[in-house]
Amino acid sequence: MAGRQQKSTREEVLTYGYILLYISLSSGQIFFNKWVLSSKQINFPYPLGLTLLHMVFSSVLCFILTKVLKIMKVEEGMTIEIYATSVVPIGAMFAMTLWLGNTAYMYISVAFAQMLKAIMPVAVFILGAAVGLEVMSCRMLFIMSVISFGVLVASYGEMNVNWIGVVYQMGGVVGEAFRLIFMEIFVKRKGLKLNPVSVMYYVSPCSALCLFIPWIFLEKPKMDAAGSWSFQPIVLALNSLCTFALNLSVFLVISHTSALTIRVAGVVKDWVVVLLSAVLFADTKLTFINLLGYGIAIAGVAAYNNHKLKKEASRASSNESQEAQGMPLSTSLTPSKTDA
Repeated sequence: MAGRQQKSTREEVLTYGYILLYISLSSGQIFFNKWVLSSKQINFPYPLGLTLLHMVFSSVLCFILTKVLKIMKVEEGMTIEIYATSVVPIGAMFAMTLWLGNTAYMYISVAFAQMLKAIMPVAVFILGAAVGLEVMSCRMLFIMSVISFGVLVASYGEMNVNWIGVVYQMGGVVGEAFRLIFMEIFVKRKGLKLNPVSVMYYVSPCSALCLFIPWIFLEKPKMDAAGSWSFQPIVLALNSLCTFALNLSVFLVISHTSALTIRVAGVVKDWVVVLLSAVLFADTKLTFINLLGYGIAIAGVAAYNNHKLKKEASRASSNESQEAQGMPLSTSLTPSKTDA
């Protein structure tokens, strides 16, 4: 009995350690990206190029880990038809999310960018309802209204609003919403089970290609015109490695808890980022209205997560009943997340 209790305590400590690791890596990656793109010492104001570097690094590292060293396993079952109809749209939207989200950091503060991200559940719900994945209800309409109102108040309280940055950030939110919808469609219609490492293995090369094409026309001419610019391989490689480590931390948290835990931990991470950015960056000046609006939005997000938790619990209960009756269960895909 004592041994079992010790094991349970050890597992609990390990789980909280993974959650803390995720929050630390996710927050750190946001600040790291902001610093790389804004620092005069590095002089690398190319968000598209930085995001492309992340995806190429992730593609190469995934290949080495899964095919060369064989430390991690890639799930089988991927076909050309599934890749073309599911992975390509997911990869394209993932590329769009990271590109636009990183670009927004060049125009608005990290704190304000995080506040705008709180609108994500609204975008996901609207798109989900449009394709039949979500059911419109008075409760969900109220939750979406609370989140939208909170983001609106937070935006009203922003002292230096740069609308170009807002457009980029909202574009990133829309891209992420489409990615999540495509992933859910992928799960329900294709029935392929993939873990986050497998998702990274398949999606990263596709995202890299989607980023490479616009990079040639949008940023490569600027980089060529700049002539000599301070490229620091160690810093950029470390930045890419942190992005990959963040994805692995998501895998560890989900494997020991659930996808919902990541969403809840994400809320904590957002607050950490908002408060720390006010200390670390001179362009961040938080106002009372900022924090009030963001608090309202986060309350709405918490209600949304609670709704999802009950929905997942109900689905799990239904699956257990089907299993007891000998019916086959549907497979699921665990989503991967990279903070831009």
